[in-house]
Amino acid sequence: MRLPCEVSVASRLLPSAGLRGPGRSVRAVLALGKPPGGGGGGGGGVWLLVSTARQRPGAKYQLRENIEQLFTKFVEEGKATVRLKEPAVDICLSKANVGQLKTFLSAMKLADRGTNEESLPLSTLAPPKASEVEKPKTKMTITSRKDYPLTQNFPYTLEQLQASYCKLPGIDMRMLCLKSLRKLDLSHNCIKKLPATIGDLVSLQELSLQGNLLESFGVALCDSTLRKSLQSLDLSQNKIKALPAQFCQLRELIHLKLDDNDLIRLPFKIGQLSQLRFLSVARNKLPFLPNSFGKLSLESLDLFGNPFEQPKPLAPDIQLKIPLTLWEYSARATINYRLPYSCHVLPSHLCHDLDMSKSCHCGRACLSSFIQTTVTMNLHSVAHTVVLVDNMGSTEAPILRYFCSLTCYSQFLDRHLQSIR
Repeated sequence: MRLPCEVSVASRLLPSAGLRGPGRSVRAVLALGKPPGGGGGGGGGVWLLVSTARQRPGAKYQLRENIEQLFTKFVEEGKATVRLKEPAVDICLSKANVGQLKTFLSAMKLADRGTNEESLPLSTLAPPKASEVEKPKTKMTITSRKDYPLTQNFPYTLEQLQASYCKLPGIDMRMLCLKSLRKLDLSHNCIKKLPATIGDLVSLQELSLQGNLLESFGVALCDSTLRKSLQSLDLSQNKIKALPAQFCQLRELIHLKLDDNDLIRLPFKIGQLSQLRFLSVARNKLPFLPNSFGKLSLESLDLFGNPFEQPKPLAPDIQLKIPLTLWEYSARATINYRLPYSCHVLPSHLCHDLDMSKSCHCGRACLSSFIQTTVTMNLHSVAHTVVLVDNMGSTEAPILRYFCSLTCYSQFLDRHLQSIR
């Protein structure tokens, strides 16, 4: 029975001798077994072997009636301490697999009592292989096709993985088993589609897909655990025309790069990305910005090279139906009064319609009956640093505005006309 973890051994006699305690924890492998010939310095029973990279033969500790106490308060975090009577040391364990640690501690208790030893999965104590006690690999960088591993699995301990310029046609499914992965860089490949299972990478914080052949970003990814973990996303230099409305569920995003795509619109509820601080959507095909764009609070914004239309506040698109339908009245009331709804209460298509509601300039909701127009917005109102929108030195862009009634639109017109007089 073996347990890989980090270990520090502290002697309880050191303070009385005026000596310092142990240093940092080191990578180690713990093993339970019986020494060859049943010896090991005297006494039978089960022994504990602690092996490190510097001392692979390891230090042996007898366990029978020799465990003074087990400290397991933080076992769910992969931590525990074994206090021995002789020698007077505390063996502090950390960064262990929780399930393996619990099993190992249970076996140590049985070894201490000297009961049911025959039922324990013991083996002859022998030094582990060098690879077993080496510090686990947490970072891997691959920048060419010839260096890409075809027959070997990726180390399961990886936290950062870069596989660029490898001509990958899709996501390697072996990557989706790396549950500790925090940063994944697959830039400059030939990836056309993203599997929904990327959402199984529960620790993923940074994802770079720059320079691929992507045409979409799936709804399933927006509904996955990426909602709680993803902080940086680079989709620049692809072929994406639009992002789904559900994209705005990625509420933890801080950095978002969408440069050099074919975007004709941004998600209309992009203002829900309250953590977003760095946004770059240069060289796309945006004619205007969505209504909620004004809710963003950015440090840096780049919209250079988009064919923004000239704002037309006096030429509205009127889709207002008078009188309002019963559905429109009901839906507006649901949103305005913040009534809870879900697919367990309403049909899914009605929930979708409610999710796609628009906000009037007055703050009230409208769905299928509204007036819309475009107005000018100074981008410095949402970002501290703004890259010029065009070569003329402009930092203004058209933004879509919705109005729930003729009254709201008339009030807007009055203010607008007064401002240009």
